[in-house]
Amino acid sequence: MAAIDALDDDTALRIESFLDGLWAERGLADATLAAYRNDLAHFARWLGDAPLIERAQRSDIQAYLAARNTPGSSPRSAARLLSSLRQYYRYQLRAGTIEEDPTALIAMPTQGRRLPKTLTEADVEALLNAPATETDLGLRDRAMFELMYAAGLRVSELVNASRAQVNTRQGVIRVTGKGGKERLVPLGDTAVAWLENYLRSARGLLLGAAASDALFVTGRGGGMTRQNVWHRIRHYADQAGINSQVSPHALRHAFATHLLNHGADLRAVQMLLGHADLSTTQIYTHVARARLAALHAEHHPRG
Repeated sequence: MAAIDALDDDTALRIESFLDGLWAERGLADATLAAYRNDLAHFARWLGDAPLIERAQRSDIQAYLAARNTPGSSPRSAARLLSSLRQYYRYQLRAGTIEEDPTALIAMPTQGRRLPKTLTEADVEALLNAPATETDLGLRDRAMFELMYAAGLRVSELVNASRAQVNTRQGVIRVTGKGGKERLVPLGDTAVAWLENYLRSARGLLLGAAASDALFVTGRGGGMTRQNVWHRIRHYADQAGINSQVSPHALRHAFATHLLNHGADLRAVQMLLGHADLSTTQIYTHVARARLAALHAEHHPRG
């Protein structure tokens, strides 16, 4: 907080308001919010006159990025700085504080493709076992996590799923993915059992007198939101003592990686994930390959 403490009250308040809004929209981790805070505070200080951050021009931002491009700095670092500024100015544009986004025409630095972070199978088991399933909310959360891991759902696909999209008798869910494309995904016996348990008891009790088509509902009788899911997963990850960053997307990554680790065909994983292009799915082969290399090094006598 030291960097932002050095700013004038108006600029610090704008930055904190932006961070509050971003957290509400996307449920970002504290560490991510802290990175945004530091980036914005350093930029405001670099300008020399902190209130000018709202009136910064494209040339100011380009000069700042060039000044931060020191020997040894990576394109990823520059990309993060630009991303912080871009998120900030887009937020101010939506709020009507500024009339033009000064980052709009600045190209993102080219960087290598990052491998997705994933959970180990032990991490997933710990997360799935964390909810207290003797409660209605705990049973809902267990069924929700089991479904996400069993079907590799995006969080948007989860919260938009209706009760009618699940067929527990056939053990499948009809998923509406990006671009309105539908796919049929098998669930497995474990996920089906938890879903049936939730649908038989907890869902009706959570709804009460309310009516909803949503598959997963809150205690207020409405459907779950992206933010609800983020918060529930974070809560249980902390409770389970999982140290790595856990998000709804981490369960989707785990779904794909664990399938490949156990010998699944890449094309089949592509279909299950709903990827239009196989190249998007191929990144998971690098994760699986890294896992196999580590196992080889650990267990092979000449590893």
